[in-house]
Amino acid sequence: MKILLVYPYFIDKRINEEDVSAIPMGLYYVGAMLRANGYAVDILNGHNLGRAPHRIYQVLGDKQPDVVGFSILHANRWGGIDIARMVKKVNPKATVVFGGVGATFLWEHFLTHFPEIDYVIRGEGEHSFLELIRFLENKKGKRPAQIDGLAFRKKGKPIKTKDREQLADLDSLPMPAHHFAFQHISLTRGCPEGCTFCGSPALWKRRVRFHSAEYFVTQMEILREKGVGFFFVSDDTFTLKRDLVIDICRRIVERRLDIVWAAISRVDCVDEEVLSWMRRAGCTQISYGVESGSRELRDRYRKRISEAAICRAFDLTVRYGIMARAYFIYGAPGESDQTIDESLALLRRIRPLSAIFYILDLFPGTALYEDYKRRTGASDDIWLDRVEDLLYFETDATLSKTTVLDFGRRLREGYLSLLPEFAAQIDLMDDPQLYPLHADFLSRLALTFSHGDYAINPLVENNLATAVMLFERSLGYHPDHRAFWGLGLVYQHLRRFDDSLAILQRGIEHHKTSPDLHMALANSLMRLNRYPEARQCLEAISDHPRAVEQLIRCCRFIGDREGEQTWIGRLNRLQQG
Repeated sequence: MKILLVYPYFIDKRINEEDVSAIPMGLYYVGAMLRANGYAVDILNGHNLGRAPHRIYQVLGDKQPDVVGFSILHANRWGGIDIARMVKKVNPKATVVFGGVGATFLWEHFLTHFPEIDYVIRGEGEHSFLELIRFLENKKGKRPAQIDGLAFRKKGKPIKTKDREQLADLDSLPMPAHHFAFQHISLTRGCPEGCTFCGSPALWKRRVRFHSAEYFVTQMEILREKGVGFFFVSDDTFTLKRDLVIDICRRIVERRLDIVWAAISRVDCVDEEVLSWMRRAGCTQISYGVESGSRELRDRYRKRISEAAICRAFDLTVRYGIMARAYFIYGAPGESDQTIDESLALLRRIRPLSAIFYILDLFPGTALYEDYKRRTGASDDIWLDRVEDLLYFETDATLSKTTVLDFGRRLREGYLSLLPEFAAQIDLMDDPQLYPLHADFLSRLALTFSHGDYAINPLVENNLATAVMLFERSLGYHPDHRAFWGLGLVYQHLRRFDDSLAILQRGIEHHKTSPDLHMALANSLMRLNRYPEARQCLEAISDHPRAVEQLIRCCRFIGDREGEQTWIGRLNRLQQG
């Protein structure tokens, strides 16, 4: 039996595709469970295939799946419906199964209105899907009515079986890293909090289960061997068990995994020891849900955090050389100019080095969505419209679209105008053991001002001056490779070629075999018409195709035809492997 698991596309175009490009971890766990039990499984990341149906048809034609399972988050449900219809066109006998958080809360809606969907997995899917596959394969084992966590039609009517009991031992699941390569990993399932905008309380019943440190770090280690060096730790609150987190970090350090990772946490779940270990183990960013500067709105969200805890977490996180990122929500019940002013005031106090501002959405399974249905008498049939989401302000007569969009504009513009000031106020822990990590932190941040998101945003003023300041601070802690390289490039951009030469030559003294530093130095020399020196610099790294391309350029400028032909031959050999 051939099985295809699909992460479908979203219908609205994203400004940043990275927001939706990663396959959910649950799909990898389901795939690993099936492969561990002998089934042939492929995974299709269709997040970017909304405008390329021919590619989807091609995959379906090539794979000829008997069963197609979909990971439905909610906003991608129409992509799932579209592809399910394609599946039935290619093979009417193929079985279509929806799963994921969106399918869990809208199982009846899907089975009522969309005949191309045959089954819905509710809740955790590994065992439910495996049992369903075994039934579909030979009609043996548990029949659908006996499979917990399943929904289907009986005599044309949607029905569901009893809820599947949550898996007690997460380590008993086959490890996805043995079967797939990916960057998003998780330590836990669930969250103990009850935020009104989140579906987790209804999905996981505010219960949290944990992998062991050994399982989690071994998964990282296997993925590192597959070439994955950066990880997104996607738990709602990674640091719920501080001793477990410290154990994980200690193992990462002891095994010398040499990885970089970002995590999500709560401001009341971090302390100095945890942050110190996280930084030493490669953590470079922690995202915290702040939501609003208004205590009244945080209470409405049931976000049980104090302003003192928020300020403390952001201060400590940055002191240990970890970028503290803030999540804010706007357009909430009771949002006003005053509450936006309070959010801006809190931003000034916590000085986040990254911030994301979300407009409040209503999603099935959340307390705010249930409140909306009670207030208006609406039903899940609203999702028959081809839309991704429902914005809260669309349900509240006291808020207009113009007003709410202006709230967002004020937050973003206010924050971005303050960023250079926040960067200048960074206060790092004075611990010599952390100096190399501080240098790494500062140079990473500098690069966002010189070449990253902040470099191209017109609302961020003095971005190059800020980058220079951060690169120079970085080098004050440690001869950081990225700082030498980035500062050399900024000086080139500013046409300060002598300064560029000086800093890049210093960098090469510390990093003698660095292709990036040699390339940058040669570029500065060529811009000063010092081609013989540039040639000599590039010859030191002539195993690199980019260096050879520049060597060819140098030979042309100085009229060395024989040298040019020699390097052209060298380039051809390198490109042919």
